Amino acid sequence: MRSRTRSRTRTRTRTNTVTTGLSAALVALLVLAGCTAAPARDQPGAAASAAPTPAPAQSSESGGGNGAAGFEGPLPQDQNLLAWTGDPNDAGHVTAQSAAGVGGRITLVRIVLRERITWSNIWLGLAGIDPNAQLANCRLGVYSEGGTLLGTTPDVSPQLMTDAIAKPLALEKPFTAEPGTYFIALLLNGTWATNALTLKSTGAGISVNAGLTPPRLRYSTILTGQTSLPPQVNLAEQSNSTINTGWASQWYAVS
Repeated sequence: MRSRTRSRTRTRTRTNTVTTGLSAALVALLVLAGCTAAPARDQPGAAASAAPTPAPAQSSESGGGNGAAGFEGPLPQDQNLLAWTGDPNDAGHVTAQSAAGVGGRITLVRIVLRERITWSNIWLGLAGIDPNAQLANCRLGVYSEGGTLLGTTPDVSPQLMTDAIAKPLALEKPFTAEPGTYFIALLLNGTWATNALTLKSTGAGISVNAGLTPPRLRYSTILTGQTSLPPQVNLAEQSNSTINTGWASQWYAVS
């Protein structure tokens, strides 16, 4: 009996010993595996490689953005304006035409608005004056993309006789302008010296309409013999014949 008891005791002891050893080995393997995988979080650069790459910052649209996400160049708002046909710093050219060339013609310059505004003034860059000019029925106005007159100034002949600077010319009645395409209209009448009454422009003449046809010309003339701006024009009748003689695209702004 003692011999059998001793044998059973030894067998149980050996079994327990083996089981305990296997358990310890398994725990050791698990601990080792955990130590191998976990430190990756603490290694330099590990978190950065696992995180998604952020998308590049998007710059705002140049029509009304503030350029905070990236430099966009000069904006109208930088100079307390609402819109312009181009940076006035680039309007270094001076354009002149004879009274016979543009008198009574409506000259149109296209402008695109990117946001809703209240349009109160048209800014014109007056480069030179003719003190001996005889001006009358000179106006600025705004036509819609469909050719409807939306706003007009009174006769601005007196303002074209003084102060050769960029100046705002007030519309008779401000109007709300939605985003879209508009045409600024200039009408000159009277007599003046060709190279005395001059306007600031971009210098672009023939090339300004590259790729465009009526009624979408960026710079054109329409009608003759006008003493006021008609309430409706047919923009399909836009012409660039006078433009091609050197009547370079004027600079305008909106406030």
